[in-house]
Amino acid sequence: MSAWVLPDHLADVLPAEARRIEEMRRLWLDSARSYGYELVIPPMLEHLESLLSGTGSALDLQTFKLVDQLSGRSMGLRADTTPQVARIDAHLLNRSGLTRLCYCGPVLHTRPEGPFASREPLQLGAELYGHQGLEADLEILELALHGLARSGVQEVLVDLGDARIVSAILSDQDLSDAHLEALLSALAAKDASGLSALSGHLEAKSQQALHFLLRAYGDHSVLDEATVVLSDWPQAMQALADLRWLTQHLEQPVMFDLADARGYAYYSGIRFAIYTPQLHEALVRGGRYDEVGAVFGRRRAAVGFSLDLKALVGTVTPAAHHPAIRAVWSQDADWRYAVARLRERGETVICVLPGHENETDEFECDRELVTESGQWLVRLL
Repeated sequence: MSAWVLPDHLADVLPAEARRIEEMRRLWLDSARSYGYELVIPPMLEHLESLLSGTGSALDLQTFKLVDQLSGRSMGLRADTTPQVARIDAHLLNRSGLTRLCYCGPVLHTRPEGPFASREPLQLGAELYGHQGLEADLEILELALHGLARSGVQEVLVDLGDARIVSAILSDQDLSDAHLEALLSALAAKDASGLSALSGHLEAKSQQALHFLLRAYGDHSVLDEATVVLSDWPQAMQALADLRWLTQHLEQPVMFDLADARGYAYYSGIRFAIYTPQLHEALVRGGRYDEVGAVFGRRRAAVGFSLDLKALVGTVTPAAHHPAIRAVWSQDADWRYAVARLRERGETVICVLPGHENETDEFECDRELVTESGQWLVRLL
């Protein structure tokens, strides 16, 4: 195999796409800042027990592992940034009130999450710590929708669920971890026969509730029906009330999937996914995960979202970038001064070096720097 061939599901990002990704990164981080979110940059490597502690243990199979040559301890390349941000909130910032943090950086996965997915997503996210109320859930969802709108995503669908519903139904059932995982997988896959086989020993009302969840997908009528079916579980009823409250404050189309149990061990309340017609998988995922900081010794109310900027860039029409100015190289001092002033004004000036006058570039120059009557001026090409 040639030395320059990359491993499967890894790819170089070439100039045109890299520029679009960087512009998108700046746009999202500026949007987050406008909401009051502070940027943090966690390291790519951490001690394995920190990356995989608590809710992060679900990432075990997705994490590349290695041995630190300095300490001899096991380390991991992060597969998700959320546990790291929780550690920062709990141990480094240690604030008593609200903390709003955002981040953007690559994560590495041992296996791709889909047939066309990258094993090196560029993960961007935002986290809000310290507020238990639904106002925090609403703010983080509005920030995600605001970022998508600014990115040029024209059509979105918000899919809502709540981890407390399944948790309430199974709260008094004696299930092994393996059995629970299989049951949740059957729910997520809408596998009625598999769910029947796995739930046959449960109480009749629990079986009925779980089978109801398989078809509990759709518009607001789902909540109305769920209120009748799930009336025996107060925690589930509170979850339904919270979902109603949240949707009353959203302008975007909303659907519900009460059987979506992905991240069951991670989420502790409302969870959401945002879809676009261009992708089969969710473009953004997020929700409430109040237990994420508990393993670091500080349980804090927490809600957030994350997305892959590379995937996002692939779904939107490239924005027309600002054309550049072509400037044939000159050793004239006034020419150098004119080029410097143009760049200070935010213009892109492409210096055409000697012998390359006929080459083209991807910046699509629509103007050129010329000299007229002893002065350097910009004119249209």
